Amino acid sequence: MKKSLIAIGVFLSGTLLSGIASAEYPERDITYQITFAPGGGSDIRARAQQPHLEEDLGVKMQMQYKPGGGGSLGWSNMAKQKADGYFMTGINIPHIVLQPLARDNAGYKTEDIKPVVLFQHIPFGITVLADSPFQTLDDLVTFARENPGKLTIGGSGTWDATHIAHLQFEKLVGSKMTYIPHKGGKPKQTALLGGHTMASWFGTSEWLPHGEKVRTLAVASAEPVATNPDLPTFKSLGFDLLSAVYHGVGVPKDTPDDIVARLQSAFLKVANDPATHELKLKSGIVPLAMPSAEAQALINQRVIDWTPIVEEFK
Repeated sequence: MKKSLIAIGVFLSGTLLSGIASAEYPERDITYQITFAPGGGSDIRARAQQPHLEEDLGVKMQMQYKPGGGGSLGWSNMAKQKADGYFMTGINIPHIVLQPLARDNAGYKTEDIKPVVLFQHIPFGITVLADSPFQTLDDLVTFARENPGKLTIGGSGTWDATHIAHLQFEKLVGSKMTYIPHKGGKPKQTALLGGHTMASWFGTSEWLPHGEKVRTLAVASAEPVATNPDLPTFKSLGFDLLSAVYHGVGVPKDTPDDIVARLQSAFLKVANDPATHELKLKSGIVPLAMPSAEAQALINQRVIDWTPIVEEFK
C-alpha cells in the first residue's frame, strides 16, 4: 500500500511539474531561422512578424540566417536541433517536399519538419511579354503542340514550384516544352523581360510590379486572384493545374504538441491581422491562417501527388 501511494505521488508530482513547465514556455529567447539570404522575401516576412511574436510570447526572436541550396542548408540544420520549442525555421512548400524526393543529398527528410502554421501562398501563372504573339493560353498551347520543344518557359530553379508546375503542365498539354531554370525569381524575370525566354512561370507578386510590360495568360489557382479577378484559371480553361508556393514556419518533428500549439497561437494572431491581410492582397499574395494539422495534411498530400512525377523525371 505504501509503495502504491509513493508511486501515485511520484506520478502526480511529475504531471504537475510537466504542466508547470508547459505553462512557462517560453522561458528564453527563440531562434527564428531564415533559410534564404538577408533582405529577401523570407527575411522581410519574418521581420514583419517579429515584434508581434515577441509581444505575444514575451521573449525575443533571434534571427539566424542559413542560406544555400535553395533552403536545404537551413532545413538540414533544423533537423539537427533540439525539439524543445526554442528553434523554429521558415518553411517553403514545395521546397521541403521536392528537395528530399529529388536529391539524395538534401540533408533532411520532409518528415523531419513539423509545420506550425502556413501563413500565405503565392499562385503561379504563365506570363509573357506584352508584345508576345501569345494573346491567350490557347495560343501558347497550340504553338507548343505544333512545335515540340521549341517553346521556352523560364522558372525560378530546379525542383521548385515553377519546375513541378512546368512538368505537370507539359503532361496535360501532351507536348514537350523546354524549361529554363534560373537561380531565383529575379534572374527569371530579367530573362523574360530581355526576350531570352518566350514565357515564364511568374507568381502573382512577380507579374504585378511589371504592369503593362507583361501579360499573364492564366493562373494556377483554385479561384481567380484578387489583383486580377478577370484572369482565367488553368482549370477554367480545361487544365487541372494548381501551383503555388506556400510560406510558413516549422519546428523539429519531435517538438511537443503543447509547444507547437503555443507557437501556432502566436503566429495565427499575426496571420489574422486585418492590416496584414490587406497589405498581402495588394501585393498579389493570398493570406492564409492554416494551423498545424491542416498544414501537415497538405504536405502529406503533396508527397503523394509529386512522388511519381519526381521519380519519372529525376
